[in-house]
Amino acid sequence: MEFVYLLIALFLGSIGSILLAGTMFALNNKRLEKVSTLLMYYAGGTLLGAALLGMIPKSISLLAPVLVFKTILGGIVFFFLLEKIVLWRSCGNKECERHTHAAAPIILIGDAFHNAIDGIIIAASFLTSVEMGIFVTISVMFHEIPQELGDFGILIKSGMSRVRAFWLNALSGSTAIVTGILAFYFLDSMKTLIPYALAFSAASFLYIALADLIPEMHKKTTLKDSLLQILFISAGILTIYIIISQK
Repeated sequence: MEFVYLLIALFLGSIGSILLAGTMFALNNKRLEKVSTLLMYYAGGTLLGAALLGMIPKSISLLAPVLVFKTILGGIVFFFLLEKIVLWRSCGNKECERHTHAAAPIILIGDAFHNAIDGIIIAASFLTSVEMGIFVTISVMFHEIPQELGDFGILIKSGMSRVRAFWLNALSGSTAIVTGILAFYFLDSMKTLIPYALAFSAASFLYIALADLIPEMHKKTTLKDSLLQILFISAGILTIYIIISQK
């Protein structure tokens, strides 16, 4: 039954997010930007909640804390280096905003790799418990939707039709399903690696939230924006807390 839940979660976390993002393109630009921004705020809360309330505590219950935090530190450094490589490949020696000037192929390759990691994260969480699998999938989904919206925009601006952009995005998203299934069987036979996988996954969530989403939020400084950020971050954390409390 765990495997069935995993397949559903992998679809929702990858192709499902792309479908929702594609559907949202029916909105006018102003409303689309507003919805995408609110989803980003909510995603920040779910990522922090999943990492700090669920994944790290569970890792510590299965592994020595010093090993957990070493894995998290290594994960954060890994994702920093990975992002540097992607930025260098897309921008060269010029200063640029993250993703803004990246060529379409780089976006698709980067997405494929990112989604592959998401698949491993979701698989590791379901091998720990169904509850953890659920809140990790929610966190992945709400992070992916705003990102996919941005990627759709970049692909369309590069000259692609909406249909072609959708199918190429779906293809890159499908890597999550492949790696998720492989990781499920691999980690199931090597259960000692599960706490390391959870800690590494938590590093991914923390890095995205603290190095990517929160700095983006700081660009909006009005009282209204600040209150919305607090509200939606809190809602994201509360969502994870409620799911964890159902055990």
